This record gives sequence, structure tokens and C-alpha cells, in this order.
Amino acid sequence: MDSSTASILVEVFFETIGYWYIIVPTILLGLIVGGIPGFSAANTIIILMPLTLALDLQSGLVFMISLYCSARMGAGIPAILVNIPGTAGAAATPLDGYPMAKQGKGQQALAISFVASCIGGLLTTIIALATMPILARVGFYMHSVEMIVVMLFGISLIASIAAQDMVKGLIAGFLGLMIGSIGTDVVYATPRGTFGILELYDGVPLIPALVGLFAVSEAFVIIEKRVIVNHDGEPKTPNWGDTFDGVRIALKRWVHIVWTSIIGLVIGVIPGAGASIASFVAYQQSRSFSKTPELYGTGHPEGLIAPESANNGVTSGTLVPLLVLGIPGGATAAIMLVVMQFHGVSFGPSLFENQPKVGYGMFMAMAVSYVIMFLTILPLSRYMSHVTTIPTIYLAPMIIAFTLVGGFVPREYMFDMYLALAFGVLGYIARRTGYHVAAILIGVILGPLLEKYFLWSLKKSDGDIMVLFSSTLGNILWVAFALSIILPIVFGMRRKRKFEVPAE
Repeated sequence: MDSSTASILVEVFFETIGYWYIIVPTILLGLIVGGIPGFSAANTIIILMPLTLALDLQSGLVFMISLYCSARMGAGIPAILVNIPGTAGAAATPLDGYPMAKQGKGQQALAISFVASCIGGLLTTIIALATMPILARVGFYMHSVEMIVVMLFGISLIASIAAQDMVKGLIAGFLGLMIGSIGTDVVYATPRGTFGILELYDGVPLIPALVGLFAVSEAFVIIEKRVIVNHDGEPKTPNWGDTFDGVRIALKRWVHIVWTSIIGLVIGVIPGAGASIASFVAYQQSRSFSKTPELYGTGHPEGLIAPESANNGVTSGTLVPLLVLGIPGGATAAIMLVVMQFHGVSFGPSLFENQPKVGYGMFMAMAVSYVIMFLTILPLSRYMSHVTTIPTIYLAPMIIAFTLVGGFVPREYMFDMYLALAFGVLGYIARRTGYHVAAILIGVILGPLLEKYFLWSLKKSDGDIMVLFSSTLGNILWVAFALSIILPIVFGMRRKRKFEVPAE
């Protein structure tokens, strides 16, 4: 980094700090938006588009970046406290976050989530800024063959979830894959499993499936109890000690935060990949290489850190193809593209030469936002955890009302509200009969993507299945995928052999 670039970064940093009056209220707005299922940073920015266009370019970018980052973090709050992921990117968060809340450790879980999110987001922002030319090429090399392996990384999490009951876990996973196949196929647009319902021709909408399987079904379950917290984990009076304990637990696992956030960064660079894939892949890799994989799903801190640091690592990754190539990495980045084009910004490598304050300013706004979020949101964890003490006779109807509205918002179809209720009943039956709803959701989210990339690959190769092994990068990913499956099994056998008492 030469002296001129360093001076620009310093200047942009102090300019960004000067926008604190925009960042702070936007962070609070983002927490609310991210915490309501169905809402997101993208549709909020669309609603506030006139305001964004009326601001000067730098103020508008600071507003959008702050909202984007805080909404990503806010989605994890209801996922931890009431088992309701605010967005698909937080779908893996309740796997260990919600068990902690039920054990009376909701305040610790929130603190762990906030630290992992802020450190993961801040670290990947710095890495993205330093390695932007290299990361920009990732999108060029990740074609359909490589994306198939990336999808398999996430789908293999079904096998991890099924470890406790293989038959029920695989049944739930395959049910999710079948539900995900509903709609028209990507090659011939032939309707499958739609029963003539036009609203299903585009496939099963993700938000109604998400809020139904997690939120509505959880509302049906918790209504049978007085409060969310288990009887053997009675709610404690919130105190600063639990918050600091959560911070200590997260910082003690800083290496875990680093490598899972880098997974999110790399996946975020790939246009269309998104936070949901990153969080599932990070969780699967975290569990596979853990020394205590049996603790995952029971309220294990590392199971909470992995998806939270990964889905916040995605935020900086989506900016790389946007700024360097003019290709948005996600829905929010696409809206940023529209706003920047409105202000006459030209994308490409020349952006950092002709308008360096715009290019570097977006990453600096992201870094400053994460720092301010850490300082402002962390103290609120002791108050947010009170949600777990609200009587469920009041909490359950509120959850159902908000989530049904959230299911309606993305497409504005009444059908989606009924669909969310149907998924809620399915999720409730699954919970009561011992099937894991997360396995169903993984199939619903990643199944259609796997099919799309697989059919694209076959179409380009005229049906030759060996195209899956025709790419050097793809073969490297295949080897990595095989190792991620085999090595944990080998390590587990060695640990088991080590602790076995030799027969006399």
C-alpha cells in the first residue's frame, strides 16, 4: 500500500466517523428490520429509495451499508431468543443459539453472537480491502461445476444433523429436497408438483417456508409451556457478568471466528451464493473438524459462532464484485448499484483511481459500522434476553402474527400466509415426532440450487456426467469435500479408541 492510498484511507476514515448521526439511528433501524422475518435490508432500502436518492452519494452509501450490516446482525437476535431466523442467512443460528436461550443463557448467547458478528464482519472487511484484486477473480472461476461442490458442502450438514437418528434425519432431508423441487424446472420450464397452483410455479417461496418451519411451529410448541426457559434453567436476573462472560467465551475462540468468517467472505464474493449457503457451510465445517462434534445442537458456543461470523463475512464479500466488476453479489448490492449509477459512478478497477473515496469509502463505512455496532448493541443484550421470560400465552400469538405478515411481505400474496401456516403445522409435527426441521429447511434452500447448477453443467456438456470432474478448481473442491467427510470420521475413531479402557 503506497503513501497516497494510506492518506486516502485515513481521510475517508475520519469523514466516515463524521456520519455517526446517520450510522447510529440506521443501526437501530437495521436491528428491527433484520429481526422481523420477511423484511430485510434490501426491501427496506427499496422502500426508502427516495430518501436514499435525495441524499448526497457519500451519505446514501453510509446509510445503505449501515443498514445492510445491522440487519444481518439483527436477524440472529430472534433466532437465538425465540427460534425465529430473521432472514435465511440466520437459519443455522438457532441450531445452538436457541438451546442456550432455553438453558437460561440467552444473554451469553447474544453477547457471543454480537462479538462473532462484529469481529467477523470487521476482519473480512479489512481482508477484502487488502485482497480485492484476488477476490474479484473468484467469481470468474466459480462456474456451475464448482458451485455443485459448494452446495454439497452445505447439504452434507443433513448427514451431521442425522447423526443422532440417521433414518429420521435422512427422511427429513429428502423431504426438504422434494419440497424444494416443486415448481418449474430450470431447463424446460416443466411444472412439477404444483397441482395447478400458479403461486408455486416459481418454486416454494423461501420466506414462508422459513417462518413456517421455525417460527410458527415454535409458537405451537412453546404455547404448551409457561415460558421459553426450561424449568431446570429458570431465568436469572440479567446482569453485566453474563454479557462479559459471553464476550470472554467468544474471544477465547477467536481462531474459530477468523476461519469461519473467511468462509463467508469467499462465498460472498460469488454472485448469487448468499449468506444462507455461507452459514450452513461454515456450520458444517465447524462441526466436522470440532473435537466435540457431539455437543453441536445442544447449545455449543462454537455452533453459534460459526454461522454468525460467516453470514457477516458475506457482507464485505458482496461488495467486491460490485465495485471491481460492476456485478452485484446479492439483492442489497444490486440496489446499491442502482443508487450509485444514479449518481454517475462508473464501476471497474478505475473506480479506485478516479473516485477512490467512493470505493474505499464503502469498505470504511462497513468497518466503522461494525465498530459502532459493537459499542452500542452489546450493552443491550442484557435487556433483549428478557424476551425469554415473557409468558408464552402473550408471546406465541405475537410470533404468529409478525411471522405471517413477514411471509406476506416479499411477494404480497395471501397464498404465502397460508403456506407459512402449512409449513408451521408440518414443522410442529416434525418436532413432536423427532424429525429435525433444520434438515427440511436445508433441503428446501439448497436443493433447487444444486439442481440448477447440476442441470446447467449437463446441458453444457451434452449430458456427459464426467463434466463434474473436468475443472481443476472443481477437482480441488471435490478433494476438499471428501476430506471434510472422511477426516472427521477418522478423528472420531481415534478419539474413541483413545478413551476406550483396554480390557485386562
